[in-house]
Amino acid sequence: MQQISNYVFCDDFVASLKLETRLMSNQYYDYPYLIIKDFFSKSTCYDIAEYAYNTSEGEKAKVKTRLLGSIVDPSVNESIRKTVIHKLSDLHVKMYEENFKTFQPEIERFFSVALTTSTTLQALEYTKGSFYIKHADDSNELVDADGKTVGFIQVAPLRKLTTVLFTTSHEIHNSKDYSFGGGELVFNYLFDADGKQIKLYPQAGEMVVFPSNPIYSHEVLHVENGYRLTLVQWHNAIIA
Repeated sequence: MQQISNYVFCDDFVASLKLETRLMSNQYYDYPYLIIKDFFSKSTCYDIAEYAYNTSEGEKAKVKTRLLGSIVDPSVNESIRKTVIHKLSDLHVKMYEENFKTFQPEIERFFSVALTTSTTLQALEYTKGSFYIKHADDSNELVDADGKTVGFIQVAPLRKLTTVLFTTSHEIHNSKDYSFGGGELVFNYLFDADGKQIKLYPQAGEMVVFPSNPIYSHEVLHVENGYRLTLVQWHNAIIA
């Protein structure tokens, strides 16, 4: 394994791949991703979860597929991804955008980038039995006849950074409001010094920011119970 930050190591296979975009954080940081505490207050997170749960009508989330050249045709495939996309209220979107502007300089410093454009904000709902298998946000995985990963092909080059804001908490934090069991965010190719896969157990109000390339491939484990709601965006950027 190759050390990519003070406390995190990367699998040799993915570290050796030739990637179209190889954005990473500074290797002298403690972690190769950024966690922003209290992006939203607990009360705001509760309001957003309440709105999505009781008011918004969701639709099944899709996965990206490249057809010809750089054309990407998203489609529903519940063997890969079982989750629902909700629309937020205009007020919640405005609050998110204002807060994001506040934290944008910190994000840009951490990854040495200048953010340019962003996708529409998605509110992703995971209920019992929901999941999202291993994937890279800017690429499709290439596998051989035995199902072994042999590489990646970039299909969404405008995705340089991924932001995931949690509006509900993992039950390990004993939240009294909306919470969930299972559903951990796992980085498939990142490990700690003991060789354990990096796994996040987030609290409501926390945002995790990481590059969208295959080094940061990740999955959402099956939700065992409760309500997992995240606000997700992908961002293009000029890389320093």
